[in-house]
Amino acid sequence: MTKRAVADSWQRGRAFLGVEHAVMGGAMSWLSERHLVAAISNAGGFGVLATGSMPVELARAEVRAVRTMTDKPFGINLIVMHPALSDYVTMVIEERVTHCVLAGGIPNRETVEALRAAGVKVLLFAPSLALAKRLIQRGADALIIEGHEAGGHVGPVSTMVLVQEILPHVTEVPVFVAGGIADGAVTQAMVLLGAAGVQVGTRFVCASECIAHENFKQRFIQAQARDAVVTVQFDPALPVIPVRALANKGTEQFNRLQMELVREVREGRKARADAQLELEHFWAGALRRAAIDGDVEYGSVMAGQSVGLVRSIQPTARIIGELVERVAE
Repeated sequence: MTKRAVADSWQRGRAFLGVEHAVMGGAMSWLSERHLVAAISNAGGFGVLATGSMPVELARAEVRAVRTMTDKPFGINLIVMHPALSDYVTMVIEERVTHCVLAGGIPNRETVEALRAAGVKVLLFAPSLALAKRLIQRGADALIIEGHEAGGHVGPVSTMVLVQEILPHVTEVPVFVAGGIADGAVTQAMVLLGAAGVQVGTRFVCASECIAHENFKQRFIQAQARDAVVTVQFDPALPVIPVRALANKGTEQFNRLQMELVREVREGRKARADAQLELEHFWAGALRRAAIDGDVEYGSVMAGQSVGLVRSIQPTARIIGELVERVAE
């Protein structure tokens, strides 16, 4: 790709998001709230509010709070499987949020159409080329491809493979890349390969503006890449989405819970959907215990493999500066 083509690709992402730097903040439950979202946007990036752990009206209050802290563009993340999704969509439209990231599944056509009809730009996650094409047909205004290296719930394929599979073949909409991105050289490489920008989560945990507990941040600083491991599925009777986190006693608790739920499902004592929901509730509570309360032994310390490249607590503006310095050359 020529230098001009790189500039055009990066500019496409900037224009789509309406920002100086095409760096999206990953929507991290409990942490991607008003302070971090506003800090990312004020630094020229694109903050994304996470609603996974918020009731609808609390999410509305957070949207309004972000607007008191920044006049820059920002977006919101909604979980497709949430039973109150339609209420969140209504709130997003009423609050005139400009961009909405739909995660955790494939949204139905009605959800996408409702958002787009209200002028909201819709970003969807694409784990394969075939699904990327399908999501564009469904109305996606942009795509995010997130590799296995990421923290939290992850797919099975690495960032580099997804980039090779998808980027050369998707030109209809901007594509942002996530998973394992921690410095300017990798951001530059993604744009060289055709990305319109990047999404970053793990590095922003150790932003000085992030409300994560000091214990949580220190675990990130002390960790190596190999410490961020993925949970395993014990039995196909209970399909689970893998979660990447720093191994601790909380991981052992999750494994015991999963085995017990497998037994209950196999014996007909619990429906599979109910068991899956119980596992999701486990992660939501465990993440709060670690990220907010500071219990990094029994809580869930969700982190991507790029955690091994996080070495200090820094201002958000400094982190974004390091992420984009090579692209600006």
